[in-house]
Amino acid sequence: MAENLRVITLNLWGTQPPLERRLALAARQLAALAPDVVCLQEVRPLAAGRTTADVIAEGLGMRARYERAVAWDDDAFGALNLPAGQEGLAIIAKDILDTRVIGLPEPRPTEARILLSAQVATDGGPVWVHTTHLHYRLDDGLAREQQVLAVDQAIRDLRSATSPPQILCGDMNATPDSDEMRFLRGLTTLGGRRTHFQDAWLRLHREADSGATPFEGLTWSSENQHTRPLRSLDLDRRLDYVYVTSRKRDGRGTIHACQVVVTDRDGEGADDLCASDHYGVMADVQVVASH
Repeated sequence: MAENLRVITLNLWGTQPPLERRLALAARQLAALAPDVVCLQEVRPLAAGRTTADVIAEGLGMRARYERAVAWDDDAFGALNLPAGQEGLAIIAKDILDTRVIGLPEPRPTEARILLSAQVATDGGPVWVHTTHLHYRLDDGLAREQQVLAVDQAIRDLRSATSPPQILCGDMNATPDSDEMRFLRGLTTLGGRRTHFQDAWLRLHREADSGATPFEGLTWSSENQHTRPLRSLDLDRRLDYVYVTSRKRDGRGTIHACQVVVTDRDGEGADDLCASDHYGVMADVQVVASH
C-alpha cells in the first residue's frame, strides 16, 4: 500500500521552441521520478486536439485533464505578433474521479487565471489536488492577494473536519516573504480572514537567505538560460510551490520529502537546454492514516 502521494508541479513554458525537445526532456525526467500526480501550468493546445499536457501524460502512461484559462486573438499581444491561441492548466493522474474549475479575480484579456481541481484516487481514499497560476508582474501583489483568497475559499468549500488533506500546487509568481504567500502559511491576514497551508519546501528546508546553499529551493533561477532574457522580472526566486492543508492527528498530510526537480540539461554550451524556464517541485505527502 502506498502511504504517500507523490505530487509534482511544473510550469511548461507554453510552446517556446524547441518545443518537441523540451517536452521530451521534461517527460524523461518526470518518468524517472514516478509521480502519482503532475500539476502543469502554461499548457497549450497542439494539433489534432492534443495539448502539451497530453504529451507528458502519454510518456507517463497516465491521463491529463486540461482546462483553458485564457484565449487571445491575433492582435492581443500587439508588437509581439503572436498568433491567436490559448493557454491553461492541466492535472495528470492515473485515476481522476472528479474535476472542478473556477475563475480567479482580476482577469485581463491575455492573462486570465483559474483554479483547476481534480479528485484523484489514492490508497487512502480520494484526495483533492489543485493547481493554479497567479499574475506574474512584480507589482501585481494586490491582484495575487485577491486570487489566493479565492483559491483558499474554493479549497475550504471542499473541506470537512474528517476529510483527507488537500494539495495546492502552482506557479504563484510570488516569493515566500510576500503577503500572498505568508497568508497561505497562516502568517498574515487578508480580506479579514486567516488560513493555514504547509509550504512543503519549508517543512524540510531552510530558505536561501537564512543560510542554505545558494540556489537551493529556487525555481526561477539565473542558472537556467531560459530566464535570462526575462531578467527584468528579477531572477533567483522561489515561485513554484506545493502546499498541503494542515496535518491530521492520524499523520495524513505529513510531508515526507520535497525537492526541486526537472533541472537536467540537454546539450552543452550554447546548446544547453532546460525543459522549461521554471524548475519543478516534487513532494511526497502522506495520505494513509498511521496505525
